[in-house]
Amino acid sequence: MAPFVVLVILAAALIHATWNALLRSGDDRLAAMTLMCLVSAATGVVLLVVSPFPSASAWPFAAASAVVQIVYCVILVAAYERGHLSQIYPIARGSAPLLVALGAAVFAGERLGPPALAGLALVSGGIVGLAMGRDRPHGADTAAALASGALIAAYTVIDGLGVRRAGSSGGYIGLMYVLQGAPMPLVYLAMRRRWLPVRRDRDTLKGLGGGLLAAAGYGVVVWALGGSQMARVSGLRETAILFAAIIGMVFLKEPLSWRRGACAVSIAAGAVLLAG
Repeated sequence: MAPFVVLVILAAALIHATWNALLRSGDDRLAAMTLMCLVSAATGVVLLVVSPFPSASAWPFAAASAVVQIVYCVILVAAYERGHLSQIYPIARGSAPLLVALGAAVFAGERLGPPALAGLALVSGGIVGLAMGRDRPHGADTAAALASGALIAAYTVIDGLGVRRAGSSGGYIGLMYVLQGAPMPLVYLAMRRRWLPVRRDRDTLKGLGGGLLAAAGYGVVVWALGGSQMARVSGLRETAILFAAIIGMVFLKEPLSWRRGACAVSIAAGAVLLAG
């Protein structure tokens, strides 16, 4: 993987950890997630205007990704209702790379060599290990986080396949963002039995800012999926847990024990192997 691509994915990892922290710190997390998705949809409209429209063969992939991501958003919000960032985030992100590697091998014929496979194992094992121990989350929250990981793997593989057929990474990202973000107010209405409240308060600002970060971060990942192996991109992206651990400790006052530090070292070592 080219050094520039590695740096871009690491930047996307930091962005992803940041918007998850914003989501976790809000009062109405479903409202915050809905606002984030609306910002992504608006970003998608801009991308569609300035980019060539994706080829028709990519449209089903963009639609499928949008559906999976809507379900992912709802489940992630449910997981964060009680679980901490440093609990839920590692499980959700840690379970995804191995599933992406499996999906990429089955559907895209991608194969990883021994060093990259070792890197995947270190990244996934380290991230999942961060969420183990006496302070592990409630069983229902763990199940929601694992389901989030499976959905992450699903939409990553879908987008990896779709962007390679699109002929325009910007057009594909734009279409997928519009299809994913536009229905979210209706999802909010169905779950809360009221329309999305938009106020001039801190939570609204968090939602808008988080949406810009989310759109930028995942857009970069989809662009990278177009030219790099899916499992490598996914595994390197999950170094976001390092940033999430620091953000959780500094801003959300969540503890960082020696065990979590050792897991962070495992993630960093795995990232080096994946990026090689």
